[in-house]
Amino acid sequence: MRSKGTEPKKHDGATIAVLGLGHVGLPTALCLAETGRRVVGADSDAAKIAALQRGECPFYEPGMQELLLRHRNNPRFQLTDDIESAIRAGTILFICVGTPQRENGAPDLSQVEFLAHCIGRNLNGYKLIVEKSTVPAITGQWVKKTVSRHRRHALAAEIKNRTTYGKAAGFDVASNPEFLQEGRAIKDFFHPDRVVCGVETVRAQRLLADLYRPLNCPVLFTDLNTAELIKHTANAFLATKISFINMVSDICEAVGGDISQVAAGIGLDARIGRSFLNAGIGYGGYCLPKDMRAFINLGEENQVDVSLLREVEAVNNGRVRRFIGKVRQALWVMQGKTIAVLGLAFKAGTDDIRDAASLRVIRMLLEEGAAVQAYDPKAMENARRTMPEIAGRLKYCASAPEAAQGAHALLVLTEWDEFKTLDLRQIRELMEVPVIVDGRNLCNPAEVRRAGFEYLCMGRTTPHIERRARRTTLSHKQPARVLSMPRRDADKGTPLVLPLEA
Repeated sequence: MRSKGTEPKKHDGATIAVLGLGHVGLPTALCLAETGRRVVGADSDAAKIAALQRGECPFYEPGMQELLLRHRNNPRFQLTDDIESAIRAGTILFICVGTPQRENGAPDLSQVEFLAHCIGRNLNGYKLIVEKSTVPAITGQWVKKTVSRHRRHALAAEIKNRTTYGKAAGFDVASNPEFLQEGRAIKDFFHPDRVVCGVETVRAQRLLADLYRPLNCPVLFTDLNTAELIKHTANAFLATKISFINMVSDICEAVGGDISQVAAGIGLDARIGRSFLNAGIGYGGYCLPKDMRAFINLGEENQVDVSLLREVEAVNNGRVRRFIGKVRQALWVMQGKTIAVLGLAFKAGTDDIRDAASLRVIRMLLEEGAAVQAYDPKAMENARRTMPEIAGRLKYCASAPEAAQGAHALLVLTEWDEFKTLDLRQIRELMEVPVIVDGRNLCNPAEVRRAGFEYLCMGRTTPHIERRARRTTLSHKQPARVLSMPRRDADKGTPLVLPLEA
């Protein structure tokens, strides 16, 4: 991202129309404007457009508010609820609408089809139509067919009305899947690992190469179907890593291992890597669950054995039940207990609660007769709309200490930095019973226990097992910390120490 106080370089290339201003479209539109492009952002939600024009972001994403305030009065950045005018204004058209899941797991592509219909009827010159939404393979071929079909209707109407406007208009369809993680979408746009573009013509390839040249990153050009598959494959693999480490976490609990150190040990292997190896209550959000089900559906429709992916999904679905089991282990009976919940968003850095494990946890707590006091730095309003307060049962609090007041247990469900730096002694004084059940392995076990808490987490050794392990392996009575071995960080070249926890 450019330095503050400098103006983005103006670019005289093709105008970009971003169709759909949700979690993908809005960051894409603003970031393209930041590179100096002329951008039209369009969404059929007039209220959303009005809010954006006032400088109000419809959802939280770090850095996005700053970009919106910088560009909302920029004449090269326009916002409109008129989709058809945006199509006519743009040369490169990004399709960024939602593809929600149907009951059978298949994605609902009706919004994509609607835009293809609109584009076909509004071709007033060459258009490069770019799928940015996550769609299954061969969607690009359907987009092409739909645009061609409605283009013919538009041309027939022109001939009937004795006009030639847009008669020679052509188009290409490309796939440019997004890899913008919620909570770091702006950073991911400007510093991507790679950009993937599925194209069919040299013209389309040149336009996209020029578009992404300022990012100075690897650009992989493929055919349309392959590009569409890359996105679903990437998300399925990341989900697999999460479920795999959660399964290993359960083994660690069974035999007395520490999942944090197992993850560190295998993560040092360059073939594996450390990312997405954090044990906890499983993956959630809008993308991974939906894309996994869509990928399973695609395989089954084509008679491919996707049992591996079904097991990944099954492991993830069981994480909340396992976590609730730990809460029962700590409290015995939950009926009549007050439980503090820290974290409502499905992950840190966002206010998105779609498919968040926290909501499933809260529902199960309420079903067992517990009262819940919940807090999240960003997701409170979204949670209130989804799960309204219930007098004496469900309360949304203004801070972590307020949520902890009178609680019989405190549950950590989202990995916000704020929760890493809690005043543990203050929290202990506020609670009725000092118990922490950590669903994200966010806390330092030694610090929490020194502060007087009973502490349960996911796959990290309990004190009893630690003592037994030390009697077995440390007969020379050296402290466990000396067993830590330094390594060199590949990026920084500095030694890192991975200590055993006291």
